[in-house]
Amino acid sequence: CAAAGDKVSLAIGMSAMAVELLYAGRAREGSRLVSEQMALLESIGDPTLTIGLAFIAFANWFAGGEFGEISRWSQTVIDLAAGDPAKGAGFGMGSPLAIAVAFRGVARWWLGRPGWWQDLDNAVAMARNSDPATLGVVLTWTYGLAITYGVLRADDSALRVIEEAVQTAQIASSDIALIFAEYSLGGTLLNRDAAADRHRGLELMVQAREWQRERMPSLVPVTGMLAAREKAKRGDSDAAVPVIRQAVNELEQAGWLGYGVWGIGVLVDTLLERAANGDMAEAQEAIDRLAILRADEDWAMREITLLRLRALMAQARGDNSAYWDLAERYRAMAESLGFEGHIAWADAMFEGRE
Repeated sequence: CAAAGDKVSLAIGMSAMAVELLYAGRAREGSRLVSEQMALLESIGDPTLTIGLAFIAFANWFAGGEFGEISRWSQTVIDLAAGDPAKGAGFGMGSPLAIAVAFRGVARWWLGRPGWWQDLDNAVAMARNSDPATLGVVLTWTYGLAITYGVLRADDSALRVIEEAVQTAQIASSDIALIFAEYSLGGTLLNRDAAADRHRGLELMVQAREWQRERMPSLVPVTGMLAAREKAKRGDSDAAVPVIRQAVNELEQAGWLGYGVWGIGVLVDTLLERAANGDMAEAQEAIDRLAILRADEDWAMREITLLRLRALMAQARGDNSAYWDLAERYRAMAESLGFEGHIAWADAMFEGRE
């Protein structure tokens, strides 16, 4: 393509390589490639092409922690689409606009900017009027991701929408739609209070890990952590900690920052709950690593996660003064951002306080 001077074919072909890098977990390479691709698309100046191909760039940038790029380019795609949900739909997704709105919402809540709630809501509404593949993908990047990170709660309304998406994918016999919808369902169920829901979610994660090994190996560490965290809640922390530790290390080595922040939180939670010899020291080391992770960038998600983990560490050390101070600051930040899950976790810290 380059030799022939065919920029359009080159831009389209780059998407295949970007997908491969994403699924292989090579976040740094993927982020660099899609940045080159989007610059190429910008030079071509075809709005339909840019809108249709941007989804893979968003996903790679999430993996690499490039939330400024997601914010900038999602807005560009939204502007280019000019309200047309189907514009650019010739590249596999029925509504590229719904996906762009979903990713703008992700960037907004990660960076602590207003408007994320409306973006997630609008993206899901738009996707429900599109094809099953778009709905499955959008639900993964809206409800699925936001629930995992404590931005939203795994409430009945979210669960109902995801269950309906699974049924729609099954009726449509859409493989990609079913993969994403069931993955969103599994993650949501694991964040429910009912043991029966979490048991079902664990079964879905075990199933997901099997197909991920062949099709999307980059998700294997994430799925392994979700499953291990549930096993730890059931009292098997000794088996869960090595799985979570390995997953966090794999994500860090691959430069997969999008799930890395959450992974460190899972590791610290599990270590402090187990409280075996050396666990507090390892938990503190993990918190310190999180504190310097892209410290030059203003990430609300890193900061609110740090507040929660530092509060839990102070509690584990018996430092009540520091614990209550950090818990207060954590709850205030959660409320200011409107993060439902974090608000609930913060409120739980104050249960029984006189």
